[in-house]
Amino acid sequence: MKSISVLGLALLSILIVRADNWPAWRGAEGLGLSNEKNLPTNWSTNQNVRWRTPLAHPGNSTPIVWNNRIFVTQSAPAEKKRLLLCFDRADGKLLWQSGPSYETPELSHETNHGCSSSPVTDGERVIAFFGSSGIFCYDFSGQEIWHRDLGEQRHIWGYGSSPMIHGDICYLNFGPGPRQFLIALNKKTGATLWQVDRPGGASGETEKDKKPEWNGSWSTPLYAHTSGRDQLLLSWPEQLVSYDPKSGREIWKCDGLNPLAYTSPIVANDIAVAMGGYGGKDFAVRTDRSGDVTATRQIWNHPKTKQRIGSGAIRNGHIYIHTDPGVAECIDLKTGVTVWEERLKGQGPSGVNWSSVMIADGFCYTITQGGDCFVFKADPKFEVIATNWLGEASNSSIAPSNGELFIRTHKALWCIANPK
Repeated sequence: MKSISVLGLALLSILIVRADNWPAWRGAEGLGLSNEKNLPTNWSTNQNVRWRTPLAHPGNSTPIVWNNRIFVTQSAPAEKKRLLLCFDRADGKLLWQSGPSYETPELSHETNHGCSSSPVTDGERVIAFFGSSGIFCYDFSGQEIWHRDLGEQRHIWGYGSSPMIHGDICYLNFGPGPRQFLIALNKKTGATLWQVDRPGGASGETEKDKKPEWNGSWSTPLYAHTSGRDQLLLSWPEQLVSYDPKSGREIWKCDGLNPLAYTSPIVANDIAVAMGGYGGKDFAVRTDRSGDVTATRQIWNHPKTKQRIGSGAIRNGHIYIHTDPGVAECIDLKTGVTVWEERLKGQGPSGVNWSSVMIADGFCYTITQGGDCFVFKADPKFEVIATNWLGEASNSSIAPSNGELFIRTHKALWCIANPK
């Protein structure tokens, strides 16, 4: 009886961690899904705001949460620094900031601000990717544990893929640009465990006087136990590839994407979904075979879709995504049939959306570049629950934790909560 009680307590603690913490860009499982219940659905600039902390510069990364700490990456152009910021969850007070200096201006698009990759934590260390400055690991007091210089990151639209931790390994899609590769690092030391180059060669601006190639992958790797085995999935230009997480060996690949891959793969019911970027293509593929499975395991594909920058999420056999032009979509996972598509309109000056869908308690949460936070049902019947305007632009995604929502705009970090 004692061993059963200990096991029960251990399982309970795991469930609590999963519910309370949001340790990575898309949560603990990398799928944009939260176990939270009774999260706020209505707020404004002066309603259900627990605190608002101004940020010195705009940024596109998403905050992560571990217990009483909030972590956000932030560029500081005037000081020529890239920073990891740590805030107190209770009041939004800045506790510390750490990061490297980098003198050389980094190529990017005007809408993709520096430090656009979100950090990741395992509760002991926090890892942040700063493009050409490298990848850095800190403890919870802001002291550097290790860092790696992975070389210059160069693309006309900058970078945005976030590091991901599973077990003792940190995975990173370095790129896009003349050098693009998927790398696995020991999370404790930063040592390289394995590395694979982008299939088909590099992309981006190879020399200043050459015409740039507008292609590449900004996708964040996804670890998934699917079809009875561990797989690491990544959307590259033109294809989705599955790797063995321990060795980097290719398990299978499926062609059918276009040259721009912004979103992270999503998985449910042993089906993986990959979504392309500008003028993009979508497809779903079964994850149970090896080799080139394009002709044998792809179950549907969309040859042309609306621009996907934010990633989708899956609930009860349906995919939910809020597209770049501001249209939300519900797609049947098994058939690819569009159940509904609706334009989301709010007060903000722009309906353009880069936010990835976060699903909690049957509701989808996103925020647009116009500052409108939409809450709509993750259901085959379309229904908007609330439109909450913050009056500040955002390209981030919404992070839930322990009954609270954390939202990063270009001007501030917000904590949204129902009254206690």
